[in-house]
Amino acid sequence: MAHHKENFVSKYIFSMDHKMISKQFLITGMFMGAIAMILSAVFRAHLENPESGIITPDEYLALVTIHGTIMVFFVLTGGLSGTFANLLIPLQIGARDMASGFLNMLSYWFFFLSCVVMLLSFVPFIAEGGAASSGWTIYPPLSANPDFISGSGMGMTLWLISMTLFIISSLLGGLNYVVTILNLRTKGMSMSRLPLTMWALFVTAILGVLSFPVLLSAALLLVFDRSMGTSFYLSDLYVAGQGLLDNDGGSPVLFQHLFWFLGHPEVYIVLLPALGITSEIIATNSRKPIFGYKAMVASILAIGFLSFIVWGHHMFITGMNPFLGSVFVFTTLLIAIPSGIKVFNYITTIWRGNLQLTPAMLFSLALVSTFITGGLTGLILGDSALDINVHDTYFVVAHFHIVMGLSAIFGMLAGVYHWFPRMFGRLMNNKLGYVHFWLTFICAYGTFFPMHFLGMAGLPRRYYDNSAYEGFNQLLEINEVVSFFAITGAIVQLIFFFNFFYSIYRGRKSSQNPWKSNTLEWTAPIDKQLHGNWPGEIPSVYRWPYDYSKPGKKQDFVPQNVPLSKGEEEH
Repeated sequence: MAHHKENFVSKYIFSMDHKMISKQFLITGMFMGAIAMILSAVFRAHLENPESGIITPDEYLALVTIHGTIMVFFVLTGGLSGTFANLLIPLQIGARDMASGFLNMLSYWFFFLSCVVMLLSFVPFIAEGGAASSGWTIYPPLSANPDFISGSGMGMTLWLISMTLFIISSLLGGLNYVVTILNLRTKGMSMSRLPLTMWALFVTAILGVLSFPVLLSAALLLVFDRSMGTSFYLSDLYVAGQGLLDNDGGSPVLFQHLFWFLGHPEVYIVLLPALGITSEIIATNSRKPIFGYKAMVASILAIGFLSFIVWGHHMFITGMNPFLGSVFVFTTLLIAIPSGIKVFNYITTIWRGNLQLTPAMLFSLALVSTFITGGLTGLILGDSALDINVHDTYFVVAHFHIVMGLSAIFGMLAGVYHWFPRMFGRLMNNKLGYVHFWLTFICAYGTFFPMHFLGMAGLPRRYYDNSAYEGFNQLLEINEVVSFFAITGAIVQLIFFFNFFYSIYRGRKSSQNPWKSNTLEWTAPIDKQLHGNWPGEIPSVYRWPYDYSKPGKKQDFVPQNVPLSKGEEEH
């Protein structure tokens, strides 16, 4: 494909090549992840020894808020979907690029701007009173009036601006991904021949396009309440018998409904790409076809649909009508079925496979482990009668960090190790990869598993100092263990960062298809970063992507662009 000569700016900064944009998302996501881990290490050091006074109560709330916001939106949503949707969609469906390179570039730059604005809220002379500090869920009334807490002034305004930019980025990206998958598939690439990664990214993009506007509307009404004298979320607040506001009559619970209508699909916007990546890596490294392809696609679609009707389980103790609560219990327990199908199919694919334990495969197996352990605690929190006892304790923190945080991070790391040769034409160092995996895995469980016991003992989350309560003093030792593993786990990531940046320049050169994989991205040359992916015509597709260890074939893999031989059945 003929192309005009590119200069530095058009090639690396305002690039419209999906492969370059994916690297931009990845490196920005890694940078934001490093900041979020530093924040968590600081407040974990404080919780280990609350008397030390490392940080003030206001700073503590700000650190917890910004850590949560960065991790959920900028690392796990932007970093994960932005990287792998951009890298893989055109390459796996056989397209030259995204449907719109320009919108794709805009999507990254809105994402970048939203990261910058979020970090500005930490600069003291810009955000007087400090960064937003009403939790990453920014519940009113604390967030709705600048006078209520110090972190509800400029810091909160910057938070809202940042999220608006982020939502624009997500919508531009999501629409682009959906259109590309529907319209730009190569000859022979029917929907039933798509790799599971594509199905997962496709449904993720649809979820984002449908749910992020609801968060935007919630944030917009919050802006009105803060600066225009409305009261969508402000009810009649009294302190010492005096009414605080001229305008009231709103409901803070309305905000919760709007927030969680995005908030629960958001869990799956984060999880589904990780599950799609894992499906691809487990099949490739087990040297077996994925077990139950149709069931896997159906479970992705079912998770996508059900994720919109379970948000109420975050709100069992808001005074919700018990009947409505029981509806949400039912839908929440229902979503466990497609999740269970995925786990069962992963285990069945691994069963008696010829396992290649690469770092990518180990992280994928770790995802299956965290998805099971974190999913089981989800059943407790999804039942309103049980949830009331552990709501807003460390039990909830343990649950969502294991099932969403760790699973998504493990999926992301697995994807980086697996597709690194595709991105940079070199291999990452395996030995460092193994050290990084085992230390990360041990620290991850060491951090979040003990939190279940803290939660069952009744320790509330988001408290600056729990030692004020006599009964909680005995739990301090467990908190010390948690903090030790959390801070160690954050330091361990330096191994990954070193391995990543060193391998870009000094890693061992990779062959075109180092993992002997079947999908189309390995048919394009990886040494020349062509804008257009394939030098000649785009390969046609003749079979599904999981023909591993097929009887009667000399090799244990058959790429999708190899025509069916005489008398050969497709599956």
